Amino acid sequence: MLQTNDPRSSATQKREDTAVPSRFSQLVTFGAVGLVAFVVDFIIYNVLLLGPLDHNTITAKVISVTVATVVAWLGNRYLTFRAHRTRPVWREGVLFAISNLLGLGIAALCLFVSHYVFGFVSPIADNIAANGVGLVLGTTFRYFSYRYLVFSATQEGFPA
Repeated sequence: MLQTNDPRSSATQKREDTAVPSRFSQLVTFGAVGLVAFVVDFIIYNVLLLGPLDHNTITAKVISVTVATVVAWLGNRYLTFRAHRTRPVWREGVLFAISNLLGLGIAALCLFVSHYVFGFVSPIADNIAANGVGLVLGTTFRYFSYRYLVFSATQEGFPA
């Protein structure tokens, strides 16, 4: 391998050497925050579904996701993407809310299709649709939305 004293090469190599561990750390933190938010969502959804909102699966899911979103906002803002925050708080909040509404729509659509189109109406089927399929699709959407839109440095993501 040819050695060079060009400082640009050294800086580029350092960025490349730290990019993978940094991204991995970010994914792990995102996953941990997401796990906490998932537990909050799962518990609240089932308490509502098996209690006061017995036959209102969509309403129960909307409420549980809303509470879990507050948990996710705090965790992602102050842990996962703390080094990437460059936008004003109000703007991040609006983008975060839009991203989560779209993520909620993904989970609710999965639940709607399972419950009302396919007729899978048991609590287990509702949980698989909302907290299984909907969770995977919604989480994937949210990660990329947070990473490249909500908490992105303006030169990395969409324009400010």
